[in-house]
Amino acid sequence: MVSNQVLGARAAAGLLSLCAALIGCAHQHAAEPPAAAAPVATTEAAASASPAPEQMTATEAALSNAPPPASASAAAGSGTPASSVESSAPVANPTAPMHYTVKRGDTLWSIASMYLKDPWLWPEVWIINPQVPNPHLIYPGDKLALAYGAGGRMEVRLEQAGATRLDPRLRSDPLANAIPTIPYSAIAAFLSRPTLMSDDEMRRAPYVLAFRDMHQVAGNDIEVYVRKLQAGENSRFAVMHIATPLVDPDDGKVLGYEGIYTATALVKRPGEPAKAVLIDPARETLAGDRLMSSDNEVPINFTPAAPSSDIHGRIMDVVGGTDLVGQWYVVAINRGKHHGIEAGNVLAVDKEGDVVRDLYENGRSLMNTTTGFSTTFAPHVKLPDERAGTLLVFKVYDRMSYGLIVGASNIIHVGAPVHNP
Repeated sequence: MVSNQVLGARAAAGLLSLCAALIGCAHQHAAEPPAAAAPVATTEAAASASPAPEQMTATEAALSNAPPPASASAAAGSGTPASSVESSAPVANPTAPMHYTVKRGDTLWSIASMYLKDPWLWPEVWIINPQVPNPHLIYPGDKLALAYGAGGRMEVRLEQAGATRLDPRLRSDPLANAIPTIPYSAIAAFLSRPTLMSDDEMRRAPYVLAFRDMHQVAGNDIEVYVRKLQAGENSRFAVMHIATPLVDPDDGKVLGYEGIYTATALVKRPGEPAKAVLIDPARETLAGDRLMSSDNEVPINFTPAAPSSDIHGRIMDVVGGTDLVGQWYVVAINRGKHHGIEAGNVLAVDKEGDVVRDLYENGRSLMNTTTGFSTTFAPHVKLPDERAGTLLVFKVYDRMSYGLIVGASNIIHVGAPVHNP
């Protein structure tokens, strides 16, 4: 916690700067009426105000001593009510630390949530240090500092770079990677592995014909025979089991087929059919499973941000075959590049409002004392949708995307609406 003496010193320095600015303005506009005396009096009154109470957090104390935003000051000078001034400034969490050292296991989302009530506004407060290589990335050991810049806007700065940013030639140990935006384990199955296939891709893709020694299913180190595979020895392919089609709930069109990774096929003998051995299995491989190139990497270091276009879509499917969705579940939505979606976009997830009958529309209850209340003629009313969670998009196709539920305050179902936060 920042002491009262330090806060008082900071406040005094700010007041001296303000007074100097006012004196300069007075010399420049000597012909103007002396109406500027009122702000000075207000400033003097603020200087004599009592210091921040001891129970305030460091962030609350900094906020109390920060000058008001420029938009608010302009509104006050023009007589516009403060409530009518549109404010898009990110809101700080009251428990945000003044200093924080990045640790292994942290994610950009967790750090942004620590400082902001709306983590996707992180780009507006993250102030990079141009003296540091790769300033857009955050590494374990980096020290972050909370500050307030011009107009009282909060800023999170890179106070000191950690040792992991040193030149690799000066160290014998491998350097730690930059922290990911979201937990790697939650989307590991989607990284460098295809997850969506079109009708055309399914028809053209190589497929498992049979297993050696008449196996019905295959696991680790089992040899398989593959048709339509034109590849050299030691080539690698992802084996994908084709799941149910992904249907757009808006128009009923099939956007593709979800591919579930089963194993990696390592080609041992080219030909028709070719022979491959299965390695790195995730589940059993069946005859008919397709093979796809596995050199499709997905970055996990991206900055959360709201979409640049107006998005209104729905959750089509939950990876894993369940209808209920919770935090760290991967879902498919019916919006993609064609709609303006990019990796790193954050979307709000709603729970659809229930449909109820209005028994009191005409000023009296439709209650029947003999048979109980009757709803036969009562009109239907749909209640408003309510916020249920937050989704972060990490893999984008033309007309659909995969996202990770990074926050859930209510039960989320397949078909839930998604939109700009």
